[in-house]
Amino acid sequence: MTTTPQGVGGLDTAAVLETLRRGNCGEVAGDAGRRAQYSADASNYRQVPLAVVFPRERQHVLNAVEVCRRIGVPITSRGAGTSTSGQAVGRGVVLDFSRHYNRLIALDPQKRTATVQPGIVLDELQRAAAEHGLLFGADPSTHSRCTLGGMIGNNACGTHSVAWGRTADNVVELEVLTYQGTMLRIGEMTESEISTAVAAGGERGELIGVLHRLARNNLAVLRTRLGQFPRQVSGYALEHLLPERRFNLARALVGSEGTLAVILSAKVRLISPPPARALVVLGFCDAVAAAEAVPALLDHQPLALEGLDRALTDIVTRAETRTAIDTLPAGQAWLFTEIGGTADELSDRARVIAAQAQRIAGCTGSEVVTDPARARRLWRIREDGAGLATRLPGGAEAWPGWEDAAVPPDQLGSYLTQFTALLEQHGLHGAVYGHFGEGCLHVRIDFDFTTEQGTAVFRAFLTDAAKLVAAHGGSLSGEHGDGQARSELLPLMYGPEVIALFEEFKNVWDPDNGLNPGIIVQPRALDADLRVSPQRTPLPLATVLPFHADDGDFAKATRRCVGVGKCRSHTPRGSFMCPSYRVTRDEKDSTRGRARLLYEMTQGDVITDGWRSTEVRDALDLCLSCKGCSVDCPVGVDVAAYKSEFLHHHYQGRIRPASHYTMGWLPLLSRPAARMPRLVNALTSSPAAPLIKRLGGIAAERDIPRFAEQTFLSWFRRRAPRGEGRRGPVLLWVDSFNNHFTPEVLMAGVTVLENAGFQVQVPNGTQCCGLTWITTGQLGIARRIAGRTTNALAPAVRAGTPVVGLEPSCTAALKSDLPELLDGDEDARLVARSTLTLAELLVQHAPDWQAPQLRAHSISQTHCHQHATSGFGTDGTLLRRMGVDNTILDSGCCGLAGNFGFERGHYEVSVAAGEQVLLPAVRAAAPDTVVLADGFSCRTQIRQQTDRTGTHLAELIADALPPDSDKGKRKNS
Repeated sequence: MTTTPQGVGGLDTAAVLETLRRGNCGEVAGDAGRRAQYSADASNYRQVPLAVVFPRERQHVLNAVEVCRRIGVPITSRGAGTSTSGQAVGRGVVLDFSRHYNRLIALDPQKRTATVQPGIVLDELQRAAAEHGLLFGADPSTHSRCTLGGMIGNNACGTHSVAWGRTADNVVELEVLTYQGTMLRIGEMTESEISTAVAAGGERGELIGVLHRLARNNLAVLRTRLGQFPRQVSGYALEHLLPERRFNLARALVGSEGTLAVILSAKVRLISPPPARALVVLGFCDAVAAAEAVPALLDHQPLALEGLDRALTDIVTRAETRTAIDTLPAGQAWLFTEIGGTADELSDRARVIAAQAQRIAGCTGSEVVTDPARARRLWRIREDGAGLATRLPGGAEAWPGWEDAAVPPDQLGSYLTQFTALLEQHGLHGAVYGHFGEGCLHVRIDFDFTTEQGTAVFRAFLTDAAKLVAAHGGSLSGEHGDGQARSELLPLMYGPEVIALFEEFKNVWDPDNGLNPGIIVQPRALDADLRVSPQRTPLPLATVLPFHADDGDFAKATRRCVGVGKCRSHTPRGSFMCPSYRVTRDEKDSTRGRARLLYEMTQGDVITDGWRSTEVRDALDLCLSCKGCSVDCPVGVDVAAYKSEFLHHHYQGRIRPASHYTMGWLPLLSRPAARMPRLVNALTSSPAAPLIKRLGGIAAERDIPRFAEQTFLSWFRRRAPRGEGRRGPVLLWVDSFNNHFTPEVLMAGVTVLENAGFQVQVPNGTQCCGLTWITTGQLGIARRIAGRTTNALAPAVRAGTPVVGLEPSCTAALKSDLPELLDGDEDARLVARSTLTLAELLVQHAPDWQAPQLRAHSISQTHCHQHATSGFGTDGTLLRRMGVDNTILDSGCCGLAGNFGFERGHYEVSVAAGEQVLLPAVRAAAPDTVVLADGFSCRTQIRQQTDRTGTHLAELIADALPPDSDKGKRKNS
C-alpha cells in the first residue's frame, strides 16, 4: 500500500511528482517502495525523499534542476549510495545518476585522460583504461560499485592514495550546473584567464569573480589552515583557490558533497601503473605499534600502506578468507605494505623492508608475498573491512559515525593510543583498520541507537573524538566526507573564521540552499534523523525461522544491511550476489534494496501494511533465492531467508501464484507423473503445452523437463549391491530432481561410492528436503517435510553414517535449512553436520581412494547454494587428483535457480543472468572440454540455452573408472 509522503516546506507532494513527470526529467518515482529504498545510504541516517529521479541524459538533469528550483524543492545527488556519513539522503528529490547517466564519454590514451558521466562505476572506468595500460589512481574499497560522481562528492581516496593521490588530485576538469541554473566548465585558471572570464560577464563570469576575490582576501587563512596534509578533506577545499595552485575551481569543488553544484561530466587523469607489485605483510603486537612503524616505512615510497587489527580479522567467517588470515604473520595487528616496480627489483626491495621492520619495536613477524593470487586473497581481508566491521566478534552491531578521521602520519600512534582510551572511557568497542600510511583510521563502533542513553553516548563520544583529532592537527574526515555525521563538529576543528569562509563559499555557489542542505554548513544535528532510533518502535512481527544471529528479531536481521553496497557490483567477479541486479541495475533488485525495503516494513512508517505489503512482494519478485548474499554480503544479509519468511506470511490464508502450487509442490506432483512418464512427456511437448504452462505459472519460453523412463529409486531397489563396502555404509540422498528427471546422475554416484569402498544405502520411503516449499515461502509444509526427513535419517546419522547429496541445492537445504526449520531439534542439527557433498565424502572419508586418472580439460559452474554452504574447494582437490585441468567459472548464479527461471515473468532476467558469463563460456569452450555442472538447474539452463550439455562430477568420475565397475550397467539401465 502506497502512502502519501509529507511535503517539504508545506509543498503538495503529489503536485511535485506531477511537475517532475511533466518536466521531462527522465524516470520519476514517488511510490512508497522507491522512497523506502532511497531513505538511507551507508550511514546511520534516514531521510525519506519526496521522489527519486533517474535521469537518462544530460537534458533530464537540466530539467530536473530547473523544476526543483522553480517549486523550491532541495536536491540530493546520489551515486551508489555507499556514503557513510549521511550526505546521500535527503527529504527532497534524490537524483540517482548510477542507473542510466553512467557512460564513458571519451578516453584519450595519449593525453591519459577520460571524460565520464557522474554515474559511471569506477571498475567500469578501470576496465576501459586497462585496455590502454592505464588506471584511475583513487581506488576506494567500494570500487566495484562506487561512482565517479560519488567519489568526486566525497573526495574518495582508497588504498593507493599514498602514491597516486585522492580523487581531487586526479580531476582535470568538471562540467557543473548550479541550483540557479548556471552551467560552467571549471578547472585550473591563470590570472589572465580569470580576468578574461570576469570581463566576459554573465553568470559564469560573476561567479568566478566573486570566488577570486574571496580567495584573494583570505590568502593567509587558506595557506595556514587548509590543505595541511593529504587527508585533510573536511569542509571545503578552498586551498585550491590559491594562485600557486592555479585557482583550480574543479579541485575546490571536489569533496563538497553535492552542496555546491550538480556534476554533468568530469574529465579525469589516468596514470600508468608499475609493471609489477609485491606485498610485504608485517605483524605487530598491537595496532599502536603498527601505527608507530608507519613513518619509517613511508621512506620506502610504498604504493599502499594499510593497517588492520585482530578485532577485524576475528569477525571473518568466510572459509577462504579465514584460511588466508590464519597464515598471516603472528601478531595482533598487521601492516600491508605494497611496493611497485620491475619484477627483478621487487624481491630485493621487499626483503629490505621486511628486514628493517623486524628491527622496529613491536614487530612480530613478516612475509614477502610475490604470488598475485595470494596477494589478492590477503587484500580481500582489508577490502571487505567496511562490511565485516559492522558486526564485532561477540556479535554486537557496530556503526559508522567516526569511521573516517585522519591525522598526519607521524601523529597516528599518539592519536590511536588516546582514541583507544576514549573508547574505553565511553564503554565502547570497535575494530580498527584503514590507510595507516596517510594517518586515516576506519573504525565501526558498537553505539546503541535503540535507547536514549545510547544515543546520548553517541553524541558525547563524537564530540570528544572531534576534540581529540583537532588536538592532533587532524581532520574529522579523511575521505568519506563530513555529511550529517560530522558537519556539526567542524567548528571544533576549524574555528569561526574558517567556518564563516565555508558559509560564504556555499552562498556564492548556492544562495538558495537548494543542494543537499544541512551538510557542511548550517548542519543538521549529528543525532537527528537516525535510522535506528528509540523514537520508533518496530512492528511486532513474529517469524517462523529463528534468526538466532539476530536474537530472533526480524527488524534487527534486516538492518544488518548498512549499505556497503557490494551487492551492486555490475559483474559476478568474486561474488555471486546479486544476479538480478546485475541484469536490471535497479536498486530495488539489489540485496541492499530488498533488505532496506524489508527493514522499512518492520518500521511501519513508509511501508505501512507489514507482511501484506505489495511493495515488498514486488521487490522480492526477482530475488532468485540463490543464497549468494548469505555468504558474499560482508554483513551476512540473507535475503533468501527473508523472502521465504515474507512469502509465508504474505500469502497466509490467501491464494498463491500458480507457480507456488506447481513448482512449489513439484516433488509431490512428480510421484504420480513418474508412474506414467511417457504420457506426461507427451502432454508437456504437445500443442497443449502452452496452456499447461499458462495454467501452471510457467514461462512460455521454457521447455518443461522430461521425466525419466524410470526413477532412480526404482532402479536402485531392484539391483544387487556391488563391492565389498569396506568403508561402511553411506546414505545417498535421493533428491527429487535427479530421481525423476536425471536418474543417471544418482546411478553414477552409486558407481563411484561403491568403487570407493562404501556400502550405498538410501533413506526409507520417498523423502524430500523441502527446498521447493522453502523457496516459495510455504514454511508450514516445509517444516512438516523437514520433520519427516529428519525422522527418516536420524537412525543412520546417530550411528555415524554420513549422508551424501549429489544435488547441491538439496544438500545445502539439509545442511542449513533443516536445522533452521526444526529449531532446537538435535537430530536435525546432527543431519546437517553429517551431510556432505560427493567431493567432501571422497576427500575426507576416503583419503586413500585412488581416483581414476583423466587427462581432460573442464570448465565448472559452481552451484550458488554450494557456494553458500560448502564452496568448491574439495571439488577442486578431487579434480586435481584425477589430473583434470579445470577452470572454475567466475560466473555467479546460472540464472535458472530452481523455480525462479521457470516462473512466468522471469525468463528474460533468468537468461540474461546466465548470459553474463556462464552461457558464453560454455559456447566458447572447445568441443572436448567437459562442462561440469552439478546443479540440475545449471545443467537445465545450459541444455536449453546452448548446444552443449552439463556433466555432473559423479558422471565424470564414473565414466573414468575401469571397465569392471558398474558403469556399464548404469548406462544400459
